[in-house]
Amino acid sequence: AETAKGEPHMEHIIEVRNLTKKYGDFTANRNINFAIRRGEIHAIIGENGAGKTTLMNMLYGIIQPTSGEILFNGQPVKLSSPKDAIAHGIGMVHQHFKLAPSLTIYENVLLGSEIHKRIKLGGRDIDSPIIDKQREIEAVQAVVDRFGFNLTVTDKVQDISVGCRQRVEITKMLYRNADVLILDEPTAVLVPQEIEELIRRLNELRDMGKTIVIITHKLEEVKLCADRITVIRRGEIIGTLDNDEHATPQVLANMMVGRPVLLTAQRSSKPRGEKVLLSVRGLSAKNSAGKYVLKDVSFDIHEGEILGVAGVDGNGQSELMFQLTGLMNAEKGQVLLDGEDIFGLWPDDLRQRGVGVIPEDRYRQGVCLPVRVSHNLIAGYHGRKPFANGFRMDYQAVKDNYQKLVEEYDIRLSDADPLVGALSGGNAQKVIVARELSQQPKLLYASQPTRGVDVGATEFIHHRLIRSRDEGKAILLISSELSEVVGLSDRVVVMYEGEITGEFNSADVTFEELGLYMSGAKRQKQEGGSSHGQEKAAAQQ
Repeated sequence: AETAKGEPHMEHIIEVRNLTKKYGDFTANRNINFAIRRGEIHAIIGENGAGKTTLMNMLYGIIQPTSGEILFNGQPVKLSSPKDAIAHGIGMVHQHFKLAPSLTIYENVLLGSEIHKRIKLGGRDIDSPIIDKQREIEAVQAVVDRFGFNLTVTDKVQDISVGCRQRVEITKMLYRNADVLILDEPTAVLVPQEIEELIRRLNELRDMGKTIVIITHKLEEVKLCADRITVIRRGEIIGTLDNDEHATPQVLANMMVGRPVLLTAQRSSKPRGEKVLLSVRGLSAKNSAGKYVLKDVSFDIHEGEILGVAGVDGNGQSELMFQLTGLMNAEKGQVLLDGEDIFGLWPDDLRQRGVGVIPEDRYRQGVCLPVRVSHNLIAGYHGRKPFANGFRMDYQAVKDNYQKLVEEYDIRLSDADPLVGALSGGNAQKVIVARELSQQPKLLYASQPTRGVDVGATEFIHHRLIRSRDEGKAILLISSELSEVVGLSDRVVVMYEGEITGEFNSADVTFEELGLYMSGAKRQKQEGGSSHGQEKAAAQQ
């Protein structure tokens, strides 16, 4: 990062030298040295808890380094707050957006930087306390149009898609003339179509001269847009590579994890059981607006079988999970678990009957952020043995369970039994997976089980799901990752607009064929409440 005389390299817009961040005895970043070139897309990749976000938070002034220095445009800078970073042209888009849903797009972009009406006073133009809404709308719309973001700035944030919300966050930074954009896990909450759109826009911003830093662990997406890639592992830089034919996903994964990693999901070869463990018939439900979001959904899952649900997000997968886990009222239907009708039961009643749940939104439905890891690892099961005996908690059993699962599931902690809110998103997901699988449920509902999880943890979770399946458990797997659904499942059903439009044997279907059913272009004929695909899949089994 320096010339032969030790001067800063002016090609670099940001340099960090021996940057270290400690929290007590825990070192989140140790002697970090790397540089970001002007006008490049630079990816920072690593496992969950590797120190990626800590490093970027230092570059954005959210936290202060314990030692080391940051250079911007060749000059040492002290970034005491995000305001300092923004003043130097650095903007950051966080994984969990910082938007006010009830406000419009333009109000969110200008929050704290409102445009006021000008009035004449004593022969001078001065700002009045009154906000000039028309000028605000025009100013923000001009930025949106300049960068081709396809937003109507008078729309309320609560009424737009997740992908559009991310564009609003980027617009906030561009309005403030950010030259460097830091994006923390930018695709973690996006569907495949939105990911493609984001990558296209990032390349366009780079071509306009912006410098973009992406924090991620999604290697295929890194390969599509990054110019250079820096790998960080356990708080230390492992190396920086040009994005060429040598930087393959397998090479990057091995650098991230420190060992060879299996990148593709592999289904079990063990035959499924004969017994139908879960039978769903005619499940239908309406949303709050009175529109049907589930329409006569029917399927079976056998013992020792994974049934995958494929579909573009928003086609009833979330509502199906809410229905089956007791979080949403149904219009009609029947759900039989091992012959017992469990239709409409509350989540606690389902757990009592051996149902485990990995929800799609880990923070809203999976963990309690201000509660310690040890207690989250028993949440939902805390009233039963060995964690409770009557009205008394057995805290030794809680501690033993915590120590066992943290080690077994490699949950990375910065402190002894911290709050779950202090964990990275991937480690919070491991807490949920560890809790549910350790209870040995006979039926597991798993929705987006590896969303926001690094390649090493994804491999581990896949292995655990397959092991549960081979032990005779029935698993309903919902995922936006088509390779995950097809790779793990014995059979796949496709949902489109709240209906099951097709059912396939996973070993015999292509992504292209599934895509036609996911888009509604094709549909299998329904016969007597059972699709032709069900009969075909059963024959193939």
